[in-house]
Amino acid sequence: MGALSITGIKPGSTSLKLTAGKITKTVPITVLSRNLLSYGPAEGNGLTATVNTDGSLHVTGAAARQWAGLVWTFPCPVQGTVILRDPTFIAGLSTSVKFLDAKGHQLDGQVTSGGNAVAIPAGTVSLRFEILSSEATPTAKDGDLRVQLESGDTAHDWMKPDNTSLKGGV
Repeated sequence: MGALSITGIKPGSTSLKLTAGKITKTVPITVLSRNLLSYGPAEGNGLTATVNTDGSLHVTGAAARQWAGLVWTFPCPVQGTVILRDPTFIAGLSTSVKFLDAKGHQLDGQVTSGGNAVAIPAGTVSLRFEILSSEATPTAKDGDLRVQLESGDTAHDWMKPDNTSLKGGV
């Protein structure tokens, strides 16, 4: 028997039609984004995030206090090692992803942008993506963020996440 290898070029859905003699099978194929984050519009703690047409986040406002901001919680799509990077950033805001257990409690460790790859702890079922003010006295912000969480220990070019309609908040 031979093997067939398919490499996706861009996210989306299609199908593959296979024929062997008189037998034909159609197999659905979905190519997902390398960006594992899920986010969408959010408002709270003095900050507002909207989603730009390219899938990046536009953040405005001034956080209510240091280490306050916006959060999105979503199911953990992978196990293993992940890396977080933000090729575009807004000075005074920090991005991170925290690991949560089945009860929503934070597990040890987090992955921060610009940091090293981190192993997802055993028992992780959800991730919490956070955009927080790192300023002791938060100042007004108005800019775009392109943040990417991906499997492995190598950061690649930013791409839009598959889910940019997840409601966020505080």
